Amino acid sequence: MSTVNDTKFQSAVFLLTGIPGQENIHVWISILFCLMYVTSILGNSFILFIIKTDPNLHEPMYIFLSMLAVTDLGISISTLPTILGIFWFNSREISFDACFAQLFFIHSLTFTESSVLLSMAFDRVVAICNPLRYDSILTPPRVAKMGLGSLLRAVVIVFPVPILLKQYQYCHDNVLSHSYCLNQEVMKMACSDIRAHSIYSFFVSLASLGLDALLILLSYMMILKTVLSIASHAKRLKALNTCVSHVCIVLLFYMPVLGLSVIHRFVKNFSPLVQTIMGNVYLLVPPLMNPIVYSVKTKAIRARIIRVFVK
Repeated sequence: MSTVNDTKFQSAVFLLTGIPGQENIHVWISILFCLMYVTSILGNSFILFIIKTDPNLHEPMYIFLSMLAVTDLGISISTLPTILGIFWFNSREISFDACFAQLFFIHSLTFTESSVLLSMAFDRVVAICNPLRYDSILTPPRVAKMGLGSLLRAVVIVFPVPILLKQYQYCHDNVLSHSYCLNQEVMKMACSDIRAHSIYSFFVSLASLGLDALLILLSYMMILKTVLSIASHAKRLKALNTCVSHVCIVLLFYMPVLGLSVIHRFVKNFSPLVQTIMGNVYLLVPPLMNPIVYSVKTKAIRARIIRVFVK
């Protein structure tokens, strides 16, 4: 009996979903998604090129930005095959193993990005609240350890998820509501008892994304306290202006993540179309907008880009 079940498990597939009710215009929608992917990949690659080739940008703030760009590239590449496969070729089937691998990369890269955003907040705290010790606190080895720690934390806490999912039996329709695999959805397809898995996933999200968001909020409370103590109005604005880009990308990252998590865990009978759109916003918009925000709002990045194109 065990052999039969194992064979059934290996041959089974999940069915991904495009845009519900819009199947007749999937080819046209694919043009939009393709443009978003091209812009995201080129934008983040260009940010990495700018930072690597300009010695003046080899500072903690821009090193953290390069980590963010690498993470965004990873997220884009992780979702690109299934999303474009659906819209271009109507290829909806994905094997269990491929699905588990994709959700591992999506969730681990999401947690990594959250940690990098926290590191960037810490960078702003040190730069504004203790500028004289900035170079001694954020040394290159320490910055490298923070980046490595962000990646290792994400991998360690997400690694058990696909292993646990692989042990379950799946006997439902196995139709997912997104164009890619997410842990929250896949575990609902299981016929087995998933209470332990659900509790683990909830606390992992709370201890990573939730804790990171709380620490970022506390960081900006410290920054505001320091900025408000500055007598000069011009210096206040200058200090706050260095945080604008980071605040924008934090909002772009956490708002879709929070909205999608609430829908998956607490809302029933939600509109499939809105849920699908929010899912695509969650994974496609931050990698697309992050390089644009930093290119527009960061003077050093903007000046370097102008020099590249003016030559």
